[in-house]
Amino acid sequence: MTSRLKKFGADLSLLTVAIVWGSTFLIVQDATKQTPVYTFLFWRFLLAAVLMILFGLKHLNTIDKKTVFAGFVLGAFLFLGYAFQTFALVYTYSSTVGFITGLNVVIIPFILLIIFKKSVSLYSCTGALIAAVGLYFLSANAQISVGKGEFYAFICAVMFSLQVVFTGFYTRKYDTYPLVFIQFIAVSIFCFFGIFALDNPLLPPKFDYLFIKAIIITSVFATVFAFFVQTAMQKFTSSAKTAILFTFEPIAAGVVGYFFANEIFTNIQLIGAFLIITGMLTAEIGDYVVKKLTHS
Repeated sequence: MTSRLKKFGADLSLLTVAIVWGSTFLIVQDATKQTPVYTFLFWRFLLAAVLMILFGLKHLNTIDKKTVFAGFVLGAFLFLGYAFQTFALVYTYSSTVGFITGLNVVIIPFILLIIFKKSVSLYSCTGALIAAVGLYFLSANAQISVGKGEFYAFICAVMFSLQVVFTGFYTRKYDTYPLVFIQFIAVSIFCFFGIFALDNPLLPPKFDYLFIKAIIITSVFATVFAFFVQTAMQKFTSSAKTAILFTFEPIAAGVVGYFFANEIFTNIQLIGAFLIITGMLTAEIGDYVVKKLTHS
């Protein structure tokens, strides 16, 4: 019973992370209209790393070479995910990029099988497929073709999938706090080099209220809180289920857009949201219901 409660608590926490990411989407979108993406990400993750030092310096004493390596691996996957997502947006529609990025929900089971020789439960696979269909509808029927943008978006999805899978692997081997801290440092370093590679400014073009608000909110909630919770909670649940729970992010983004940006949900998008929730419930309670029926 205790183990089941831990798994449920972990899943609920990861759902909260998806809601936080979705809720900050509008803020990030507004901020990156005036600030280059890598410049924004550099300051976001650098501030997150500084906050980790300020509020948990004693936890960093456990850092060793293996933790640094693991943190840089996670940071590399996270940075490459953002990088290829940015490149993809240059060549194709944002709805298409959003849909393909969300396909990590069906990519992760294959990564688990190929790299770690772990199979995923039937209900997680079913839930992932249902959620993927829901993502397609929620993306307002994303226009899918085979082009450079779609290829970059697929690589982005693979990178984010690897970040989730390896977070699940490393979090069972290393302390959460230093692992998250090193990941933030790694993303900051990669973004620093990305800025100069693309001739972007290191300082934001406008150091105004919009930038300051976006950096503080995303650093505190969408970075420190979100990635710490993800890393800590993946000890108690599977990577496949984590990905399914993260598909709730665009629903949260849509709700925030509805109330604060006068955006609307079309009927087809509402169907997509319903399918995502159905996929989450299928993965969450499928095994539990079958076990109950079997033993009744």
